Amino acid sequence: MFGKLKAIKGDQITIQLDDELNMYRLKRFADSKQPTVELAIADGRQISPDQRKKIFAMLRDMAGFTGYDVRDMEQWMKYFYYAKTGTETFSMSDCSVDTANKFLTFILDFCFDNGIPFKTKTWDSIPDTYPKAMQCLRHRQCIICGKLHSDIDHFTPVGNRSRQLVDHRKLYFECLCREHHQERHVLGAKSFIEKYHIKPVKLSEQDLIDLHIMTRKRMNEIDEEMI
Repeated sequence: MFGKLKAIKGDQITIQLDDELNMYRLKRFADSKQPTVELAIADGRQISPDQRKKIFAMLRDMAGFTGYDVRDMEQWMKYFYYAKTGTETFSMSDCSVDTANKFLTFILDFCFDNGIPFKTKTWDSIPDTYPKAMQCLRHRQCIICGKLHSDIDHFTPVGNRSRQLVDHRKLYFECLCREHHQERHVLGAKSFIEKYHIKPVKLSEQDLIDLHIMTRKRMNEIDEEMI
C-alpha cells in the first residue's frame, strides 16, 4: 500500500492511502493477528514510494496481460534488464532513485515495443520525463488513452496541399484514436492540447520513413529543390 503522510502528533501519524484498504485481505496476510506496518519516508536518495508504486502498477498490468504472477513478472523484467544493461542486481526496496528511473524507463519501453496495454490509471501515471508522445507515434498508441492502432495526426495543418508534396520534417505530430481525433477537430488544436496538456512533437527522418509518412527519395527531392 502507498499513501501520503498527512499529520504527525506525538507517536501517532495519519496517512491518506492512495487506494482503499481491503481489511479482509490485510487480516489474511497478517494471519488474523494485529497487522504490523512499516513506514518508509523518501529521502531523495533511495527509490521513492511513488516510483515503486508506478513500477508495480506496470508490472501488475503486464502480469494481467501475460498470465504471470506479479512477483514472477518482476523477476523476469529484472533478468531482461540485467542482460541488456549489465547492471548489478538491485532490490526494489532500497535501490537508488537513478536505478529506479532507469528500470522504470526500461519497463515502459518494453511495454511499448511488445504492444502490452496499460490500464487507464497506469497510463495517466507515466512520468512527464518519459518521451511518451514519441513512443505513441512510433507504436500508434493514442497519447490520451493509450488505445492501439490509432491515427498519426498532423498538429500543424497541411491544408489542401497533397500530402506527397509536403515536407513533413517541418511539421509537428501527435497520435490519437478516432474518438480523440474527432474531439480535436471539434475543439480546435489549441484548446485540445490545453485540455489534455499534451505536446506535439517532430518526427526524425527515420521515424517518418518507418511510419510510411515520407520516403527517403522524397526527402532528397525536396533538398535538391532548395539548392
